[in-house]
Amino acid sequence: MSMTLAQLADRLNAEVVGDGSRKVTGCAGIQEAGDTDLTFLANPKYLRFLGTTAAAGVLVRKPEEACREGLTQLVCDDPYFAFRNAMVELHGFRTHPDPMDAVDDLISPAASIHPEAVIGDGTRIHPNVVVERGAKVGTGCHLYPGVFVGENVSIGDDSILFPNVVIYDRCRVGHRVTIHANCTIGQDGFGYATHAGVHHKIPQAGIVVIGDDVELGSGCAIERATMGITLIDDGTKFADLISIGHGTTIGKHCLFVSLVGIAGSATIGNYVVLGGQTGVSGHLTIGDGVQALGKTAIVSDIEGGRIIGGIPAVDADTAKRNALTSINLHELHKRVKRLERKQTD
Repeated sequence: MSMTLAQLADRLNAEVVGDGSRKVTGCAGIQEAGDTDLTFLANPKYLRFLGTTAAAGVLVRKPEEACREGLTQLVCDDPYFAFRNAMVELHGFRTHPDPMDAVDDLISPAASIHPEAVIGDGTRIHPNVVVERGAKVGTGCHLYPGVFVGENVSIGDDSILFPNVVIYDRCRVGHRVTIHANCTIGQDGFGYATHAGVHHKIPQAGIVVIGDDVELGSGCAIERATMGITLIDDGTKFADLISIGHGTTIGKHCLFVSLVGIAGSATIGNYVVLGGQTGVSGHLTIGDGVQALGKTAIVSDIEGGRIIGGIPAVDADTAKRNALTSINLHELHKRVKRLERKQTD
């Protein structure tokens, strides 16, 4: 889509400083942008590129003197969020095709839909999808090839399941949920009772409940609870390859980066951010608003609002100092040995 910077600024509630008649057709990073692109400045470390970027316009929080001549500025309160909205205006979201072999009803004849399943109006179902007995799929959903929906599963309206998503029996998925390829929802939790040297499986009788507006990246695995539910609450977003243990509760609007692992029966508050490869031991409580640096090992309860890092988790500043100290432990060890020898001489 093409529009002038003035038209775009009007939609973004931004003020134009410069030539608003320039046309843009897309969005790009400040170093990669061309003369028909809009870019943004949200991090001060990119300020130096304002003098060299080829972009037609840039979203900024305040007018910047460092801009090259001819670069139009769109001044707004939150350049990053405005850039998101510009992406929606200029690029839009991914569109979802009809099944290529569907004739009239948007459901592929190569899909296997149980007669006792309920499919909502406008839902598209591709070849090799299986929807079992008693399952309910809402209106306006999209199920890509290879999706499996187990018995008595419920899926809310306008949800998207990409190829090879598996949802085990009785689990519940909310409205406007996006589950990317190869996720598994509701597999058995890792529960065994060891007796006389043998690991005996404990039946996993619970389910998984996923709230509204949740997005799960590719390859995530969410275990069903032994009893009760494993919960991923409204608005939470996962990157790829995240594992959630049985009986865990994840609060609203959390952000988990790739390779996060949560052991069973943990309770995670609202607006928690976990960096990549963070691990959380079982039966812990993490309060609202906690932020963990990448590779953090959380082995005890964490009160709300803390920023943590390290193995095991400590305050982020301490974790950074510990990491810097550990860069050359061998040299530090040699210095200590030399000092010890001097004391004994």
